Amino acid sequence: MTIKKMYIGVDLGGTTVKIAFVNQMGMILHKWEIATNLDNGGRNIVSDISTSIKAEVVKEEYQLTDFYGIGVGAPGPFNKEDGSVIEAVNLGWVHYPLKASFEKEINLPVFVDNDANVAAFGEQWQGAGAGTSDLVAITLGTGVGAGVICNGEIVNGKAGAGGEVGHIRILTEGGLPCNCGGSGCLETLVSATGLVRNTEIILKDYPVSSLKRHEKLSSYLIFQEAAKGDPAAEKAVDRFCYYLGIGLANIGTMLNPDAIVIGGGVSKAGEQLLAPTIKYFEEFAFTPVKNSTVISLAQLGNDAGVIGAAAMVSKHFLD
Repeated sequence: MTIKKMYIGVDLGGTTVKIAFVNQMGMILHKWEIATNLDNGGRNIVSDISTSIKAEVVKEEYQLTDFYGIGVGAPGPFNKEDGSVIEAVNLGWVHYPLKASFEKEINLPVFVDNDANVAAFGEQWQGAGAGTSDLVAITLGTGVGAGVICNGEIVNGKAGAGGEVGHIRILTEGGLPCNCGGSGCLETLVSATGLVRNTEIILKDYPVSSLKRHEKLSSYLIFQEAAKGDPAAEKAVDRFCYYLGIGLANIGTMLNPDAIVIGGGVSKAGEQLLAPTIKYFEEFAFTPVKNSTVISLAQLGNDAGVIGAAAMVSKHFLD
């Protein structure tokens, strides 16, 4: 029996690396993860991944020739010309030749992109954006990132910073400082970290709140207490959705994509997040955009990265 060629998807994170063998239909055949080795400035990460891939290929009774190539989603901006990572603070990389290093370790073509872009490819191929050609996939986690796909292609931008929607300036005065060096960025308002910081400010006006019974706040806890009717938590969640709605309205008005998909840890709040965000989006978006761009929750969860990485490879090798 002849094996139809497959793809390898790698989702490279600061704590773990997720890896999968994916078939041409976008189905995961085998997946696993390894710890991200941050020793020696992250110089052993690529060799560790390559060693693990080779071992799993043998374990699953495949050969490297059964795969078209490897797609890698990595944090931080990257150089599209040579597949190098410009900077990934959590990995200790600065101008790191990721593509060249991989291809030296393993005899397969390697394709590299930013992890948010790769997740967008995943949602477009097999997730909430399936069948679309224009998609924005926004990720709400510790920070805020996005992958922007226009006419089926990722928008990388001149400096590789396309899709950095977390740094759209929403508040020009009085905003919280952002890691980018600015203040009032979307990331300071609609990330998990931003929700906690803004809730702590709101709590100053609420002497009595169920949130004050907890030593440490989290986005999950705040949404949970809001669902129970705590006024401070309700206000915090409403403000979160208000600013997210404004941000998505601005993105939608500029791009008018088929769909905007919301993923990341905060998206687990589900309809509690989605319904008010859509309400505010419709309040602020340009009418043709409001009537044509669909907003939904991401569907692939933690698999978006590896499926999207495989999708990158598939674009170069179609039967």
